[in-house]
Amino acid sequence: MQELSKSIWFPNHDESNKDGLIAVGGDLSVERLMHAYHLGIFPWFNEGQPLFWWSPDPRMILLPESFKVSKSLKKTILSNKYKITLNTSFEEVINCCSKIKRKGQQGTWITKNMITAYLQLHKKGHAQSVEVWSDNQLVGGLYGIDLKEKKIFCGESMFSKKNNASKIALYYLVKKLKTENYRLIDCQMYTSHLESLGAQEIPRHEFLKYLK
Repeated sequence: MQELSKSIWFPNHDESNKDGLIAVGGDLSVERLMHAYHLGIFPWFNEGQPLFWWSPDPRMILLPESFKVSKSLKKTILSNKYKITLNTSFEEVINCCSKIKRKGQQGTWITKNMITAYLQLHKKGHAQSVEVWSDNQLVGGLYGIDLKEKKIFCGESMFSKKNNASKIALYYLVKKLKTENYRLIDCQMYTSHLESLGAQEIPRHEFLKYLK
């Protein structure tokens, strides 16, 4: 693991440790963040920790055509109970994601500095959000980084305040990405929840081929 300097660069992927930690330090500037995502590297750290950068092996991805729609989710979607929007409340979405309590996690990795940085990415058109509304209240959503030229969406986080709300957001994201011929959603690290939705782990070197 190497310590980053003020110049924008990252070590080779094979220099990461067994957990995928590849570098520490640097900053959360738009330029560094976008350089990282184009290399297949992402930041992940808790409040009070140094800035850690990751390139896990294997890598969790979701191919749009592999997304699994359960019967209950399909029924909810067909009910038209919810209104879906794109990029109308990015700040509210990322704030909600930062406040959701998740099993096995203490605190949040979506720190104030992270929120500020990703708001800048959103203003530059790099970060996107999907919102799910019920009675004019935000009840679910997700956000991530859009690598348009690579046809890859890097999913960062999602939240639900009602059953299936985050899955509905993901459903509409996948639907949009399919129409635009996107190749995959980068889910970063394994979770059983993502696996249940059709995501799979692939070797890092296979994932990096998509970024070339």
